[in-house]
Amino acid sequence: MTKFTSILFLLIIFVSCENENSSPSTSDSKELDFISAVDISSFPEISNTQPAFYDLKGNQSDFLTLLKSQGVNTIRLRLWVNPKNEHSSFLEVKQFSQTLKSKGFQIWLTVHYSDIWADPSQQIIPKDWLNHSFSELKEEVYHYTEKIIQEIEPDFVQIGNEINNGFLHPFGDIFNNHQQFLELLDTGILAVRKTSSTTKIILHYAGIKGSDWFFNEIKDLDYDIIGLSYYPIWHGKDLNALKDDLQLLSNLYNKDILIAETAYPFRLDWNDWTNNIVGLEEHLILPEYPATQDGQKNFIRKIKEIVKETKNGLGFCYWGAELIAWNGNKSQEGSSWENQALFDFSNQALPVLEEFHLN
Repeated sequence: MTKFTSILFLLIIFVSCENENSSPSTSDSKELDFISAVDISSFPEISNTQPAFYDLKGNQSDFLTLLKSQGVNTIRLRLWVNPKNEHSSFLEVKQFSQTLKSKGFQIWLTVHYSDIWADPSQQIIPKDWLNHSFSELKEEVYHYTEKIIQEIEPDFVQIGNEINNGFLHPFGDIFNNHQQFLELLDTGILAVRKTSSTTKIILHYAGIKGSDWFFNEIKDLDYDIIGLSYYPIWHGKDLNALKDDLQLLSNLYNKDILIAETAYPFRLDWNDWTNNIVGLEEHLILPEYPATQDGQKNFIRKIKEIVKETKNGLGFCYWGAELIAWNGNKSQEGSSWENQALFDFSNQALPVLEEFHLN
């Protein structure tokens, strides 16, 4: 072999190795598509109190950096139309989204189309839209949604939050104004499609009971992802039923599907004087998942496993990851969720965060 051919041979080997190392395998590419998300909608408000957060080894760490290092790749944020203060407002969500994008997170917006919480118990029309006719309301929905997509540019957007009973009541009541509900939902969808070719649309139902009926009602609408909330306290303790329902919906509608909200306690007591939502053993799945650090971690591991085993399973989102007792340990207006956050009562990261890695 001549000196020239030897050099050429070595160069070919080097280039081949470089290409092999730089090109992700098929399985890697598939894993990168899996959504490993947390909802931290209250973090801008909580951060005003400047709490210190600690990683799994007890070292103080920047909150967002810590989440990123543990495999979180997507942040979910709620958006209210005209809230009583700046929190969850358009401006706050836009600014926070810019910060999150700069750190490499995907953005998932849950648009409530309300000035306050929207869920199966209430879907209150924004105050400024109260006196609108139905056609005027559709225009508001279109232009508001268009503005969100244009200015925030989310990767994922929910048209409504937990819309089991519809949204924008009474106009969009799924039971009493079914056609108007579909038209309002379609208006939001159209605004996204006309404004972005990349933003994926999620339609979000709370629980598993009745979900097959709901998604059949909207089967003709143009959306991308089925989203379900699953909390044992409200939606049952049968994880096999959850698995079966995910598979059923995936088979029926051939949509990507994810758990849009879930959470689990690592203890049953509290760290402030605000009543917690989950605080009794009857709220748990026992004996498999006690309210311990391991119980919380194993629950989320199981949720991730169920989604990954589902055809078209796309990911999961942990709700209230940031909801430590941020307002002081004697506050009656603090956190009702600190025993379900992803940080313990000393703000140290919990082992459950290890489950957000894609493996």
